[in-house]
Amino acid sequence: MHSRTFFLLTGVLLAGLARAGDPAIGEKMVKEHACATCHQRLVGGDGSALYTRSDRKVTSKAKLGAQVSFCSTQIKTGWFPEDEEHVVAWLNHRYYHFK
Repeated sequence: MHSRTFFLLTGVLLAGLARAGDPAIGEKMVKEHACATCHQRLVGGDGSALYTRSDRKVTSKAKLGAQVSFCSTQIKTGWFPEDEEHVVAWLNHRYYHFK
């Protein structure tokens, strides 16, 4: 019984870690899909002002995930939720720093 519980808890913990996303993979995905091109049209410059402006829409990690999913759908990236998690991880690491 104890070993079943151990394996179940280990699986849950590993699934949570896997869902956290990898910032390095996310950075590559953002570059591959030229996300900055759209952001540059919206805010000018290199597009990063979209993340750093004072009136930004994204105010939590959950909202960041929703925004990444929205953008992914708009430009038809074909990303799966786990792919979006990589992008969220990179954006959070680079710009937002949500817990």
